[in-house]
Amino acid sequence: MKKPFTLIALLATLPLSNANAADTATLTLNMDTVWVAIAAALVFFMQAGFALLESGMSRAKNSVNVIMKNYVDACVGSLVYWLVGFGIMFGINHSGWFGEDHFFVNVADDFDYTFLMFQTMFAATAVTIASGAMAERTHYRAYLLGAVIITAIIYPVYGSWAWGGAYGGSGWLADMGFIDFAGSTVVHSVGGWVALAGILVLGPRMGRFSNDGRAHPIPGHNLTSVALGGFILWLGWFGFNGGSTVAASANIGLINLNTHLSAAAGAVGALLALMAIRAPIYMTTVINGSIAGLVAITAGAATMTPPFAIITGLVGGVVVVAGERLLYLLRLDDVVGAVSVHGFAGVWGTLAAGIFKHGDMFNSTQILIQFIGISAAFLWTFPVALLMYYLLDKTVGLRADSISEQRGLDFAEHYEIGYPEFQLEKLHEKRG
Repeated sequence: MKKPFTLIALLATLPLSNANAADTATLTLNMDTVWVAIAAALVFFMQAGFALLESGMSRAKNSVNVIMKNYVDACVGSLVYWLVGFGIMFGINHSGWFGEDHFFVNVADDFDYTFLMFQTMFAATAVTIASGAMAERTHYRAYLLGAVIITAIIYPVYGSWAWGGAYGGSGWLADMGFIDFAGSTVVHSVGGWVALAGILVLGPRMGRFSNDGRAHPIPGHNLTSVALGGFILWLGWFGFNGGSTVAASANIGLINLNTHLSAAAGAVGALLALMAIRAPIYMTTVINGSIAGLVAITAGAATMTPPFAIITGLVGGVVVVAGERLLYLLRLDDVVGAVSVHGFAGVWGTLAAGIFKHGDMFNSTQILIQFIGISAAFLWTFPVALLMYYLLDKTVGLRADSISEQRGLDFAEHYEIGYPEFQLEKLHEKRG
């Protein structure tokens, strides 16, 4: 196929008499900056997707609370990540375990600001994953304190192992050759394991499970919002994965094609799995399947060919259905399926990045390295998050009281309601 005519091709035909290496370098830097800044905006837009999906899967009486958690953890998380997290994650890493500088970035090179902006959006994504899993029964102040610790310590420390040393040195997992291009494990499994710790400490919502172990569905109030949130997340993922080149490079097309195909295959995988077990074809599960496909391909988007991206997404959709059933059996109440979508699918995607690496497929050494990286993420994130939520529960209180849960956290925590036309009487009740 004839190569399409592009602006770069036009520039290449121009006389170079007045051009020099500095001009070329400036042009390259400017193009890289524009692309990464656009990608950062797309990743930030994913916050809207999370807010719509998580609030839609929750009951109307908790919709404001869910939105407030998503909105403010992005705000607080961004400030904390600038102050502490970025330095731990990307500062000079002599030890291989954590960064030692670039805290509260003040004066830096132009592209350093762009890189910091992009990575801040990743940190905001990691911290908001637990929000949906813990919805409808979590005290707002305790959740925000947890978000601060996740952004300042839990996420950056593991990130330093896999991606660290942008300004010198490197992380010990990176030195081993661990593949996680855009964060199936670094972002998504870390968020999923935090969510798992949170729901273990919280316990299930009132009425979610009967004494004999049966699960009782608690439907979300707005499935249209869930679908719209799924589409927005899908769109944002083109910035999430494509922007992880951190350059306006030619392989962005392959990365985003793999991203799209894996998401589509994830929905199909969830659909086929539901049909295979003769379960109802839940829209929410199919949408979660597509998001699982996005999570799964995130590790290997740059190192797979499209057929294997499809396989990765297809299996990711099946993993979500199996993960949901496992959580039911364990009586764990994950409102939005975050543990399955981000934790379990992130594990599969990180393994798949080693299994299906183009030019070096089924390399047992690489697969072992992937397994070490996956295990390290769990062994660091889950125990620390479990301790964090346990201490928050024993101090400020993590679980809302039963009256607040019955009344709804919108009213109990914020004294606002999302749908006043149907909940007008709540505005006239006294807070207590």
